[in-house]
Amino acid sequence: MLLADPTPGLDTGDTAWLLACTALVLLMTPALALFYGGMVRTKSVLNMIMMSFVSIAVVTVVWLLAGYTLAFGDDAFGGLIGDLDHLGMAGITPASLTGHVPTLLFAAFQLTFAIITAALISGAIADRARFGAWVVFTAVWTLLVYVPVAHWVFAPGGWIVSKLGALDFAGGTVVEVNCGASGLALALLLGPRIGFKKEAMRPHSLPLVLLGAGLLWFGWFGFNGGSAMGANGLAAAALLNTQAAGCTGLLGWLLVEKRRDGHATTLGAASGAVAGLVAITPSCGSVDLLGALVIGLAAGLVCSYAVSWKFRFGFDDSLDVVGVHFVAGVIGTALIGLFATAAMTGGASGLLHGGGLAQSGKQLVAIVVVAVYAFAVTYGIGWAIDRVMGFRAPADHELRGLDLAVHAETAYDHGVLGHGTAATHATVLAHTSDKASTA
Repeated sequence: MLLADPTPGLDTGDTAWLLACTALVLLMTPALALFYGGMVRTKSVLNMIMMSFVSIAVVTVVWLLAGYTLAFGDDAFGGLIGDLDHLGMAGITPASLTGHVPTLLFAAFQLTFAIITAALISGAIADRARFGAWVVFTAVWTLLVYVPVAHWVFAPGGWIVSKLGALDFAGGTVVEVNCGASGLALALLLGPRIGFKKEAMRPHSLPLVLLGAGLLWFGWFGFNGGSAMGANGLAAAALLNTQAAGCTGLLGWLLVEKRRDGHATTLGAASGAVAGLVAITPSCGSVDLLGALVIGLAAGLVCSYAVSWKFRFGFDDSLDVVGVHFVAGVIGTALIGLFATAAMTGGASGLLHGGGLAQSGKQLVAIVVVAVYAFAVTYGIGWAIDRVMGFRAPADHELRGLDLAVHAETAYDHGVLGHGTAATHATVLAHTSDKASTA
């Protein structure tokens, strides 16, 4: 038994908190798989879930080999990217510290952010992407899009945090604006699903959606609370702000639904909660409780309308990555310029707390730069993959369902009846008739 801390400078309380938060954030990607899986039709449930699960494996390998050092290595090129000193996590031992926690733990915590950001993009291209192309895209996108943006915002020498002075506590730009702009690029590149705006494409399992949303909400406490990098008052404030915004986001969405459609839906409750949680992600460490309540409410109200923009403008953002994550991410990041308080930030204040308009300008610059960069580079990556191996699934696979066509599986036994051959249908019917006559 160890009787003393073998690593001078290590804070065991902060380390324990970050260990728990890392596990919570990793749970968010399987939760996202359930959330997305419930929102698609029965013929592509497993494919949707697999796109999240394979992201865990692919992003982990890329991050450990090169992603971490490029994102958090010593600054190179004026705040644009990190150096290559820690390729393959070289030079990092159990005794290495980042602040008061082990560097290996810090790297693992940041890895979970990279994983879910990549997985979130899959919702924009549900039901119509080649699985192999998605695997390649995830690896390349992580290195060329996520890693640079993470360095700009999260690394001490990144230009957005150190030179521009924008605030982003837990990833409004790095995660939400980034995945939303990237999802829009791929949705435009691949084109709409067959039958888009002509056929009803409703969620096949609302209980699955709500289960996924609930687990996402649970994991979000690690996402935002862990970003304080310690078991301290800032983590507690971030956690409480997260809860508050998730609740007002849910209520705001339901209010719009009730007034507009006459019904408050379970899908609306799940979507509203996620919108509020997305919006508070960048701001949970910068605003007070009143600010968190307003930010969550604004996200729920606006996103309830934003999800219909895809029908108006003709882009098929299948599971509303743009309408929820991009829009709510922009709202939460921009409203820091109004609601930031020095009591939370230790310095910068927003307009409503005597800080003027300067912080709002910095927040808007960060949003625009990240959105434009993510969209442009993602479109380029997707275009290259499409040219080399094809990104869009064949039409017959899409119509038949990607579960059977790609994975040779179905999520539900009765799904076989909907996708089998005529001979299979005849065999099943004959078997049923024989059982009936015997009875």
